[in-house]
Amino acid sequence: MPNDIDNDKKYWVGFDLGGTKMLSTVYNKQFELCGKHRTKTKGHDGSKAGVNRMINTIRQSIVDADIAVKDISGIGIGCPGPLDLDRGILESAPNLGWTNVAIKDSLEDELNCGVHLMNDVDAGVYGEYRFGAGQNCRTIVGVFPGTGIGGGCVYDGKILRGAKSTCMEIGHMQVVPDGPLCGCGKRGCLEAVASRLVIASQAAAAAYRGQAPHLMQNQGTDISRIRSGALKEAIHSGDAVIDQIVRNAARYIGIAVANIVHLLAPDKIILGGGMVEALPDLFVTEVKKIAVARVLPSFIDSFDVVAAELGDLASVLGAAAWAERSTDGSA
Repeated sequence: MPNDIDNDKKYWVGFDLGGTKMLSTVYNKQFELCGKHRTKTKGHDGSKAGVNRMINTIRQSIVDADIAVKDISGIGIGCPGPLDLDRGILESAPNLGWTNVAIKDSLEDELNCGVHLMNDVDAGVYGEYRFGAGQNCRTIVGVFPGTGIGGGCVYDGKILRGAKSTCMEIGHMQVVPDGPLCGCGKRGCLEAVASRLVIASQAAAAAYRGQAPHLMQNQGTDISRIRSGALKEAIHSGDAVIDQIVRNAARYIGIAVANIVHLLAPDKIILGGGMVEALPDLFVTEVKKIAVARVLPSFIDSFDVVAAELGDLASVLGAAAWAERSTDGSA
């Protein structure tokens, strides 16, 4: 149960369980940042050690905010992987080696405070809805291309979800019938043609063929080195084929966005993630152009495509704000 404290002294914790780093932030009632602490996730050292690290990271952010644990009204946790939202269990996180981890119960027992588990992409989209590019909208959809492609939706103020789990697996919408094999085992998924991993692979092949001299000189053909900033530099340095590869990926995202518009009629589609942050104009322009060309005429002027505004703080802000909403009984 959340602590019973003075309304004027309410504080909320937003936590992002990232793949390599975990971030805990503390916000006051006005959602001004009061404290934060970042720790390496450290991967495969076991879920018990990982949960203890989460608890310590939260405690350190509370110390940084110069308040006490008892002053925290609620904690929102953004997590990757399949979740049991009702029971607060992280069912699987392959990058961490965690399976069936009772995060909600573990943190509530230790911190004596209500804990609200949510998908990390949902947290980021909710953050944009409350404080960023999605403010004053009825419905927004977030699309975040990265190693995979994450998606989330805030529909009429609530995070769209399934009976027990998250939804909006935009990365696994089929956009190319019988297309390339996806990591999920299916063919033609959006992730198989538009994720950063796919873009980096195609860029490496272009560099190997001599079509991207700047990329070859600076990153070579090592996919792990071809990140968003490297793609941006290659494009700005005249590697035209890299520009074309990225635009093609954005066009596939535009196809998926058109399908989403037909289903949900969102006010805004918000594009986020490292690639969009590096090349916002390219992504927004291409995605919007393709989406507008493919939707019914009645939908053409009903939505906009914009870049996210909050960057790395979107997930922690959204998690903290969702904890506030859930604690107040309106979730």
